[in-house]
Amino acid sequence: MFARSSVRKRLPVLGAAVLAPIGILIPLAVVLRPEVTVPALSEGATVSPEAVSRMEIATNGNTAEAQVRLDGAPVPFEHGDGWIRLAGPAPAAGPHKVEIEVPGSPAVLPSGTVTRSFTVDVTPPGLVVEPVAAVHAQVPAAVRGQVTDAHSVLVHGKPAQVGPDGRFAAMVPGQVSEVVVEARDGAGNVAAHKVPVAIRHPGMRAVHMSALAWSSPALREPVMRMAAEKLIDTVQLDVKDESGEIGYLSEVPLAKEIQATRDHYDARATVDELHKAGVRVVARVVAFRDPILAEASWGNGNRDRVVQKADGQPWTGGYGKYAFTNFADPSVRQYNVDIAEEAAALGFDDILYDYVRRPDGKLGEMRFPGLKVSPEQSIADFVGETQPKVRAHGAVLGASVFGIAATRPEQIAQDIRLLAKHSDYVAPMVYPSHWGPGEYQVADPESQPFDITQRSLADFERLTAEGDGQTVVIPWLQAFSLKRTYGAEEVRAQIKAAEAVGIKSFLLWNAACKYDAAGLKPG
Repeated sequence: MFARSSVRKRLPVLGAAVLAPIGILIPLAVVLRPEVTVPALSEGATVSPEAVSRMEIATNGNTAEAQVRLDGAPVPFEHGDGWIRLAGPAPAAGPHKVEIEVPGSPAVLPSGTVTRSFTVDVTPPGLVVEPVAAVHAQVPAAVRGQVTDAHSVLVHGKPAQVGPDGRFAAMVPGQVSEVVVEARDGAGNVAAHKVPVAIRHPGMRAVHMSALAWSSPALREPVMRMAAEKLIDTVQLDVKDESGEIGYLSEVPLAKEIQATRDHYDARATVDELHKAGVRVVARVVAFRDPILAEASWGNGNRDRVVQKADGQPWTGGYGKYAFTNFADPSVRQYNVDIAEEAAALGFDDILYDYVRRPDGKLGEMRFPGLKVSPEQSIADFVGETQPKVRAHGAVLGASVFGIAATRPEQIAQDIRLLAKHSDYVAPMVYPSHWGPGEYQVADPESQPFDITQRSLADFERLTAEGDGQTVVIPWLQAFSLKRTYGAEEVRAQIKAAEAVGIKSFLLWNAACKYDAAGLKPG
């Protein structure tokens, strides 16, 4: 009886011992059964393939032991502390089902599971963006277009309101050179267009002034009188000239390092003075003919900055031992962009590149270290790198080009169609004295300034229209004498020739910076 009684007394104790763990395990099952959620994917959602790839599964279970199946087949996945992400190729268009199972801990406990059915949509929304009409510098530009099946539209990074018919419109700053328009649908597919924004040049009637000339009252005052009499409305002032000198005390680090700066004029004070007089100011930046940078670079071991001959020595070509810098070298390009941007920030209305070309001569005898595209493309790309920099300060960008560039672009690496896509105007140097006999069927160009100017400019008008249709032509005209004396009559003939093809702007060139006002009339 004692023994029987002892057994009976022990049974509840043993039972309690067995049940106690069970009692403990039951609530633990609730706690330790993994939670699995897919926050970014709701049941029946329509998504893009990229959205599936980026989809993150959240869990508090053992991610390393998880099983992920897409349409019933196991798929690879990445995992970390608390997350799982699909790692295989993005699923094709159409309906799919994803199943995620995360085992319990310990393994005897139920797994955490989740299932989602979804549809992959690979078709981006329809997006049509109208050409942006040219605007004046610093005037907002209107971007318009229409979308289909789009959830939202971003213009220049900002949301645009979309009407019931899918049409949208937004204003962007006029100083930007390119606008990105993005349309996104509910699945996350994106259609994007880059749209150029052209600046409508206000036109100009200008004369060239070197930095030294501007510092001379004897040369500066006659130009100011021409402006006061409305014979001109713009002064082109050299910022960096053919010698490589910068006419004012530039803060560009490389310019200071190679001692290229001069104190011929105070840039900001000069610009302010001319603006107060109602005169626009064009900064002429001689780009790749730069003896100061070339010589300094050759001497300090940066020889890739210099155009070289086939034997690796500096290319001369009649311009001097260290004449031309290498337009394909990134540091040379950046130096000129920095100078252009500084001038724009100082208030110059235009930046006008000159010598934005390769040296004339046989291409096969020259080496341009780092050149990976055609010289024409590289030069155009350089201009394209500059445009947004100067636009950001409200300035416009021009490129001075040889007259022969219209018919022989490879000779100096100036392709007018390409340059027109990246500049606000091209400035062809169509000086009659620089044409050979018979060019454009003109027997003696220097003696026939109207004929040669009209015919050559007509070619440039055609090429810029083929380039982007927005870039204008503003010619350099001859106000100096070579074999034939050029006075008021010859200057006026060139101006009339430009007007004959629809061009009312001009830049007069005289290296001595002396101009005969008799050839001009008030604007």
